[in-house]
Amino acid sequence: GGKHSLGLHTDGTVVAAGNNVFSQCELSGWRKIVAISAGGWHSLGLQADGAVEATGNNLKGQCQVSSWQEIVAISAGLEHSLGLRADGTVVSVGNNVFDQCEVSSWQEIVAISAGGWHSLGLRADGTVVATGDNRKGQCAVRSWQDVVAVSAGEWHSLGLRSDGTVVAVGDNRKGQCAVSSWRDVVAVSAGNTYSLGLRADGTMLIAGHLNSQDRVLTWRNIGPAQGE
Repeated sequence: GGKHSLGLHTDGTVVAAGNNVFSQCELSGWRKIVAISAGGWHSLGLQADGAVEATGNNLKGQCQVSSWQEIVAISAGLEHSLGLRADGTVVSVGNNVFDQCEVSSWQEIVAISAGGWHSLGLRADGTVVATGDNRKGQCAVRSWQDVVAVSAGEWHSLGLRSDGTVVAVGDNRKGQCAVSSWRDVVAVSAGNTYSLGLRADGTMLIAGHLNSQDRVLTWRNIGPAQGE
């Protein structure tokens, strides 16, 4: 998240570390969680029954998820939250100053990602929809095809194609969108000023700016958790 991290135990409980000024790390009561997402100052947890837990900063209503049902995926942005329903529709709460919560018309969505001030939705046909702040061009995804995963950063967006290549739009001042040469990628993640790509061989690719202490280029044998 903004300044905190979440970890999901195999028994469905959650641990957290980092800034707790808004109680975003107060997760001791969470049970039967199957997915987690850390936002700017709040935390989301998806329960096995399709309900959603939330804690942390709720000044913009980003934690008002108690009425959500039949949710299969969640994503926490800076000040808004997204939930993907089993029927392919999407719900959202929180800061809507840039229309980042205007997702009620989305259909046939299979994956979602909430960024700083924008939202991405991946359709079943491999196309992508976006809403929200587009001042850096981060919502200019209409031409994307054959996409299998998306990730919304603070000011940019990433799309992983079925052939293992990656597309990016948005703020590129730190080179975070310089991903056209990437190959054999199986997962992507967009940060604030950087982009990460996981290769099939377990090595990592990076574009943009990372703090020196992150040392992501030394990572090896990275892969999805067992069972994913």
